[in-house]
Amino acid sequence: MLGGIEAGGTKFVCAVGDENGTIVDRIQIPTTTPDETIPKVIEFFENYPIKAIGIGSFGPVDVNRESPTYGHITSTPKPGWKDYPFVQGFEDEFGVPIGFNTDVNAAALGEATFGAAKGMDSCLYITVGTGIGAGALVQGQMLQGHSHPEMGHILVRRHPEDPYQGRCPYHGDCLEGLAAGPAIEGRWGQKGMELVDRKEVWELEGYYIAQALMKYILILSPKKIILGGGVMNQKQVFPSIYKHLKEFLRDYVSLPELSEYIVSPGLGNDAGITGALLLAHQALTKEQ
Repeated sequence: MLGGIEAGGTKFVCAVGDENGTIVDRIQIPTTTPDETIPKVIEFFENYPIKAIGIGSFGPVDVNRESPTYGHITSTPKPGWKDYPFVQGFEDEFGVPIGFNTDVNAAALGEATFGAAKGMDSCLYITVGTGIGAGALVQGQMLQGHSHPEMGHILVRRHPEDPYQGRCPYHGDCLEGLAAGPAIEGRWGQKGMELVDRKEVWELEGYYIAQALMKYILILSPKKIILGGGVMNQKQVFPSIYKHLKEFLRDYVSLPELSEYIVSPGLGNDAGITGALLLAHQALTKEQ
């Protein structure tokens, strides 16, 4: 039996299951402070004979195994979590192998194994919610180098009629600062779910997301792009993304039909937690 943790900025999803993506039990815990959240996570796993734990975490995180701060959440603006030793705490508590990566890399792994990109050795998973992040699978491996990708913080061209200044605490009007859920609320004064019928909201959202997708396509050339997260539950944004992406690319590269190439997660809301279970299985396999 394996344990999985999808550690998001708003909530932790914890599950026990197996490497086939079967989930036996799960729990959802609000993300407050480590002192409040982590003991509840530990209490959940203590009820099961888990052999390994996989963690897909909000970031930035240190995924370099040679680094003295490997397994830490690093420069997050989320109060209480900066420099938090995520992996070490669970190694000390349970004494089992720990797989660790970003939540979006875990989701990309889940989607490539069981979801919308099943059978493919290349895909891109992007979450648009409280923040924006992306994980990539390239030649069957999760993409990371000096660190993990931070694709939510690329710079995009501002729409000429958009006066909103952006709200990323680091970069202001980067993609996350202009298009994440808090930016929608900051710009329009209401949450996205309350703006379903406002076409101008989703036209602008599609404009920014399409710019990002153009850059990702030109650099990574993924075989499938999967868009998840709370904002992407508003399906009316997809036509705007397709329209603007066609305008930006101008037929420079040949792509499949966009409605089949850029899709919602095949695993729904389980992409991240399924990927976390797969990270646990990878860690266990390396130990054996």
